[in-house]
This record gives sequence, structure tokens and C-alpha cells, in this order.
Amino acid sequence: EQFKTLKAEGNEFVRMGKYQEAVNKYSECMKLKAEECSIYTNRALCYLKLCKYEEAKQDCDDVLQLEDSNIKAFYRRALAYKGLQVRTKTLPAA
Repeated sequence: EQFKTLKAEGNEFVRMGKYQEAVNKYSECMKLKAEECSIYTNRALCYLKLCKYEEAKQDCDDVLQLEDSNIKAFYRRALAYKGLQVRTKTLPAA
């Protein structure tokens, strides 16, 4: 029951564009139900919105370990890779 409440709160934060708050709610959900794939893909979406591409990729990788045909995970991981590529191209050389 607490899991459902936290997930609903996370989803509401996403609708309001409060992605960091949603990440926090989804992270709490994971402590209760670590095998729930939708929480990882939801959190990955938030990380993408926050330009935290490495974290988004990791969440998608975790989903694909649990469920190797999860379309959302493949799609969001591709977006994370794209974000990582754009970031490395736009960073000045050291």
C-alpha cells in the first residue's frame, strides 16, 4: 500500500515537472519493491529530464536485467546514450 502511494506521488511530481522530487519518491519505492520495472523506467525518465544520462542509463540497464524485452527501457536507454554523446561532443577538450 505504501508502495502504491509513493509511486502515485512520484507520478504526480512528474506531471508537475518536479523531476528531482519524483526521483526521490521512486527511489523510496525501490526500497520496498526492487523488482518493479516501471519504477526504474519512471526514474530513468526523470533522470533524462534532469540531464543525468549516466543514471538514466543505469536504471534502464537494471530493468533489462530483470526484463530483457522492456521497450521503455530500450527507448530511454537510447535517449541516455544520445545525451551522453551530445555531452561529450560539447565539452571542451582538456
